[in-house]
Amino acid sequence: MNTSLNAARRRRDLTEVAEKTVDLLVVGGGVTGAGVALDAASRGLDVCLVEAHDLAFGTSRWSSKLVHGGLRYLAQGEVGLAYESAVERGILMTRTAPHLVRPLPQLVPLHGKSTDPLVMAGLQAGDVLRRLARTPSRVLPRPRHVPAAEALALVPGLNPNDLRGGLLAYDGQLVDDARLVVALARTAAGHGARIITRAKVDRLDGRTAHVTDTPTGESLTIRARAVVNATGVWAGNLVDVRLRPSRGSHLVLAADTVGMTQTALTVPVPGTRNRFGLVLPQRDGRVYVGLTDEPVDGPVPNVPTAPESDVDFLLGMASSVLRRTLTRADVLGSFAGLRPLLDTGGGPSADLSRRHAVLTSDGITTVVGGKLTTYRRMAADAVAATGLTAVPCRTKSLPLVGAGTADGPADLVARYGTEARQVAEIGEVAWAVRHEGALDVDDVLDRRTRVGLVPAERAQREAQVAQQVAEELAALT
Repeated sequence: MNTSLNAARRRRDLTEVAEKTVDLLVVGGGVTGAGVALDAASRGLDVCLVEAHDLAFGTSRWSSKLVHGGLRYLAQGEVGLAYESAVERGILMTRTAPHLVRPLPQLVPLHGKSTDPLVMAGLQAGDVLRRLARTPSRVLPRPRHVPAAEALALVPGLNPNDLRGGLLAYDGQLVDDARLVVALARTAAGHGARIITRAKVDRLDGRTAHVTDTPTGESLTIRARAVVNATGVWAGNLVDVRLRPSRGSHLVLAADTVGMTQTALTVPVPGTRNRFGLVLPQRDGRVYVGLTDEPVDGPVPNVPTAPESDVDFLLGMASSVLRRTLTRADVLGSFAGLRPLLDTGGGPSADLSRRHAVLTSDGITTVVGGKLTTYRRMAADAVAATGLTAVPCRTKSLPLVGAGTADGPADLVARYGTEARQVAEIGEVAWAVRHEGALDVDDVLDRRTRVGLVPAERAQREAQVAQQVAEELAALT
């Protein structure tokens, strides 16, 4: 099973796909598109995925890196969606990608006269979902009250004034969302799928795609028995579908600045009910502060940015429970993603359902909405909607590349799993080019290693990495 993606394989795949009719063409290389490619290829279909830019170029790399158990959806009365999330979280953590997802302790601090019965009831309801999803408590422990001293030990940066304690619960956290997408794409490639980045679909004529190979500018035609449009917030560029994109912004700070260890904070947003912010520690000593939910009008940008209003909101939210007030000087970087929410009428974007939708017309199946946690279910529904095969979905128990017992440097094991020792032997840049489909310095810094989340660090490494990438690509020609 050859799971390696690189420039040489890309050239072969381009040549082959232009000369035949594939079973399924997937447009979009985010988590949903890569999930569709894996689902279909693992059922024995001849699959080609094309992506205009790079794997995880769009919304999939701008998430909170959480694998949610559906607590938010419970609060909105969407019990079915909450259960679906809990099931998919359990699958990721125990079967398909345990090397990429870890249990994350999350503390709800209790200051002053803040009341906890309602929040604790929600956490306990979430634990019921965990049990129904058959995720063992050794993976995700039960929620509990903690006294003030323990809360401060878990999060030293908490404001101790008037602190009565906290509520401690657990959820899943991805070491990196872009790494999940790459693992999905490579696993699909191992099952025979052609994964072709830098291939922009200019238009779809039924089951025929007119594609531009952007490195060369050459045009080609790809024919398929069915097409899945998994382009997220750009889905409306190819078919007639109405979306209401919603922006989710995050800030990147140093853990030492915030006073974080390995426990996240779930922060009630001042002046609201049932709305919480997140302060999320990362393995690399960074902290992500999120999350906004603001409607976005107008053309969809390739790379969204966090506006000043979101920065102010997030700094204020986090500062409301910390010892020190965070300022702009503490911000190392920021990022924003656009949720591809289906337009179901009026009301705030935060109230729109995160349930996915599968729409089929003229041989094109479009999958929109949803969220990263439930990508596998979205993919299975999209493949079923094409009507191409009666073979049942296999991805519920199909381990992704890197899953399994691993040894090697701890930081590499956390991101590469069983491939960590091989990565250590040749280096991450070489690995990204030879095996993970990276074609330029941006692919390596912004999506394979995520150095680009901190612009100052990116600038320091860009020239050296660009040279390494060029040397690796030259060796593949």
